[in-house]
Amino acid sequence: MGKDLLGKDTEMDKQTEIELQAAAFRRLQAHLMEERTDVQNIDMMNLTGFCRNCLSRWYQEAANARGIEMSKEEGREAFYGMTMAEWKANYQTDASARQKADFDTAFQENVADKT
Repeated sequence: MGKDLLGKDTEMDKQTEIELQAAAFRRLQAHLMEERTDVQNIDMMNLTGFCRNCLSRWYQEAANARGIEMSKEEGREAFYGMTMAEWKANYQTDASARQKADFDTAFQENVADKT
């Protein structure tokens, strides 16, 4: 018996839970990296408080916590499936002044105090 994502008891064993969480993460990654490349990181950050860079950083932090040395750049490349330079050249558009201002607020609220 284990707990679901909301902490409720479930009949699911821990390994199955981990596998389902990993599958959901892989699906989110594929969705963001293959199906919705049109969605800009800055818009994600402004609307949700996280973006692809956050996901890549969390991946890197999890690796580091398990004794696996991984730099920020290596974490991004692992998540993006390409270098940041390649991602930016292929998919990133210029941000408006409003997007940048909203990003500064979102970053302060969601990232700056947590790093």
